[in-house]
Amino acid sequence: MSPSAQRIDVHHHVVPAFYRDELAKAGIADAGGRALPDWSPESALHLMDLLGTTTSILSVSTPGTGFLTAPAEAARLARRLNDHCAALVSDHPGRFGFFATLPMPDAHASADEAVRALDDLRADGVTLLANNRGTYLGVDGQDPLWQTLDDRGAVVFIHPAELPAPPVDGIPAFAADFLLDTTRAAYLLVRNGIPRRFPKVRFILSHAGGFVPYSSHRMALTIANDTARSPLDVLDDFRSFYFDTALSSSPAALPTLLAFARPGHILFGSDWPFAPTPAGQYFASGLDSHVAPDALRAVNRANAETLFPRLATAALTPPPALSAPARLRHAAQRTGARLVFKLLQPRTD
Repeated sequence: MSPSAQRIDVHHHVVPAFYRDELAKAGIADAGGRALPDWSPESALHLMDLLGTTTSILSVSTPGTGFLTAPAEAARLARRLNDHCAALVSDHPGRFGFFATLPMPDAHASADEAVRALDDLRADGVTLLANNRGTYLGVDGQDPLWQTLDDRGAVVFIHPAELPAPPVDGIPAFAADFLLDTTRAAYLLVRNGIPRRFPKVRFILSHAGGFVPYSSHRMALTIANDTARSPLDVLDDFRSFYFDTALSSSPAALPTLLAFARPGHILFGSDWPFAPTPAGQYFASGLDSHVAPDALRAVNRANAETLFPRLATAALTPPPALSAPARLRHAAQRTGARLVFKLLQPRTD
C-alpha cells in the first residue's frame, strides 16, 4: 500500500458523539452486529495516511435516522448530522467530503433535506439505506425524492441495513445479510425502472454491490421474464451502478467485479471505522496486489474525480511530515498487511 496512492475513499463512516447518545437512548449499541466504534477526525486522518487516502467522503451508517419513528425527530437528527459533517469538511479542507443523511422512509422529508444539504451545505451526495424499517429503495411512493436527486444529478451512496427479518444465531448481519440487503435494493431499483426514469442519479452500491455482479445474469433473466423487457437492457441497468471496494478486494471477488462493472465505475472504499484498521489494510493490499497499475490508479482516484469533479480541481493536500519512528512504523504495518494477505490466500492445489 503506497502512502502516496492519493486514494479517494467513498465508504468512510462518521460516528458523532451526539449520534451515539441518540442511539443509546433507543437501546442501540451496535450496527449490523458490530459494536459502535469510536471516531474522531484525528483517528480518521491517521487511518487515511496509513492507507494513502487523500480524501474520505463521510457517511452515517445504519440505522441512520430510521430508528426514530416520529418523522419530525428523524428530520431533526438528519439536519444535525448534516450540519456536523459540513463543519468537518470546512475544518479539514481537502481531507473530507460527505454524503448527507436523509430521514427515510419519508420520501418528502428526505427530498426537502436533500435540497438543503446539496444546495446549501454543498454535500457530495446523499446516503440512502437499502431498507428503512422494511421499506426498500425502489418501491412506490419515492418519486418525489428521485426527482429531486435527478434534477441535481446527485450521487446516491446506498448502504445496507439489517434485514427486515429475525437474525440467524451465529451470523452477524454485516457478514452476510448486508450483502443481500444491498442486492435486494439494487434489484428493486432496476425492476421498477428507477435508473431509466431518473438517469441523472448516480448510484454507488456498497461492498462491490453485494451479490449483484455474481448474480446479475440470473437476476436479469428473472426481471426480463417478469416485466417483458430485454435481458440485455436489464443487465445494462445493473451495470449503470457504481461499486465500491470496501471489504471486497479479494482474489475471489475482484475478478467478478472487474468483469462486470463498466469502465470507470469502481471506487475505492474502506468501511472504516466499522471495518477496523487491519481489515482496511488487508483489503487495500488485495486491491494493490490484484489490479493492474493503470486500473488501480483509476480505482484509487480517477474514477472518483470523474464522479465528484470538485475533487479533480482541488489542490491535493500533501501528507503530513512524519517523524522517523512513525515512518518506520507505517512501513512495517504496510509490509505486515501485505504478508498477511498473501498468507491467507487459499491453496491452488
